Parts: sequence; structure tokens; C-alpha cells
Amino acid sequence: MDKYRFYQELVARLAENEKVEVTLPGIKTPLEEMVEARCFDILWKIKEVIDDESLNDPECFQKIESIIQLLEDAGSSGGVRHDFG
Repeated sequence: MDKYRFYQELVARLAENEKVEVTLPGIKTPLEEMVEARCFDILWKIKEVIDDESLNDPECFQKIESIIQLLEDAGSSGGVRHDFG
């Protein structure tokens, strides 16, 4: 997935509950700032998962699963490696 597609996914998630015309009338903050702030929040949560000492190395799969879930919650796909359907 390229950065542009990831950006589109995040913008789409932010705009889900907005009336979409040529502009997004309910959003006063520039979308770029909103996406950057959301990305920082996601990165912070990823860091928290990685730093979680309650999960040891044999539980590495759970750490990765938690990171993928954060990305999916933000509107990004888990990719083909997370397509269990």
C-alpha cells in the first residue's frame, strides 16, 4: 500500500459522518492537520503495544495483531496477511 492510499483511507474514516459535497463543511480544521494528529495518536498506541512488558517474546504474534487492529480501527486495511475471510 502506498502513502497516498493510506492517506485516502484515513481521510475517508474522518469524513464518514460528514455531509460530503465538494468540501467537508463540518470540518474546520484542515484535513492534513487532522490526518497528522490521527497518525501521531496511532503511532503512540503502537509504541505502547511494543513497550508492553506484560507480553513476552512468545507473544510477539499478539503484539503484531494489536498493531494491525489499531491500523484497522483507524480505517486502514490489515493487508493480505490479515485477510482471514
